Amino acid sequence: MMNVITFGEIMLRLKSPGQERLFQSHLMEATFGGSEGNVAVALARLGQPAAFATVLPDNQIGRECLRELRYHGVDVSHIAIKPGRMGIYFFENGANQRPSNVIYDRAGSTIAEIEVDDVDWTEAFKKAGWFHLSGITPAISRKAADASIAAAKAAKIAGLTVSFDLNFRAKLWKYGAKAQDVMSEIAAFADVLIGNEEDYQKSLGIEGPKNAAEGKIDTEEYAAMCSRALQRFPAARYASVTLRGSHSADSNDWSAMLLSRDGTRAGTSEGAIVSRRYAISDIVDRVGAGDSFSAGLIYGLINYGEPRQALEYAVALSCLKHSISGDFALVEPGEAEKLMGGDASGRVQR
Repeated sequence: MMNVITFGEIMLRLKSPGQERLFQSHLMEATFGGSEGNVAVALARLGQPAAFATVLPDNQIGRECLRELRYHGVDVSHIAIKPGRMGIYFFENGANQRPSNVIYDRAGSTIAEIEVDDVDWTEAFKKAGWFHLSGITPAISRKAADASIAAAKAAKIAGLTVSFDLNFRAKLWKYGAKAQDVMSEIAAFADVLIGNEEDYQKSLGIEGPKNAAEGKIDTEEYAAMCSRALQRFPAARYASVTLRGSHSADSNDWSAMLLSRDGTRAGTSEGAIVSRRYAISDIVDRVGAGDSFSAGLIYGLINYGEPRQALEYAVALSCLKHSISGDFALVEPGEAEKLMGGDASGRVQR
């Protein structure tokens, strides 16, 4: 099977219990999470060989994170260990009309201080066929941006398929670089672009739907946006966009679109594939849903080959993630396929 390697920051996640506000109780749930690590865990649990490259602190928290990644079957042999600290994010789960909220404390983390040669990409890519990264890591610091660019370039030279989840995070771009400059440089190496409408607009400056904030989804506008992305980045073979209709913090509609270079006519919706739409109520935790979509799309494109099946698998996997607490998509092999096949009853499996 093809080996996948991901690169980015993994953090300590501190969450208030249930749907309580931060510090409403005296308890915090401590777990780990971060976009690219989430993708590696999801893939490994599905049986797809997956490695994660990052820099962890040489302390008890870093060692516990290594144990957690190993537990889920992730190859950690390309993780560098250095003195320093792990980034933290605080999370409170929204309810009804109160949105979820994230507070970051990740300045000066070990990966924010990464040097370009901390990870030996020549060695890391020897057995890999696919490389995945996101727009979160280059937003952390200039050093992390340089490392992301170098990794994407090395992956392309080594002949790997490169997927790039745009993942725009306004709270992180604080070190002076313009997001669109850095992100466009990385996107130039990508075979697969992933994001929502805000990611494409704010990360790459690509015109997108006008009424997305109102919850209106015009598939032709989304397809035209994806087509413009493929026009601008000629190395890209696929552009995908997640389609979330948010009724409240715990009730969303969820689907996605995939446009392939082979199936598109510039600036039109021709050739766009739109997935089944899932009505998700009583959301348990939507953090990591986009990462599980990325993992599902990677898994689907590798194992199904056919773009429609790959897209449907990605959406089904990420739909299931909404029912799971924590960053990681703890989905068993076969569960997403059952949902794809129409088994959405949620009945007890005996």
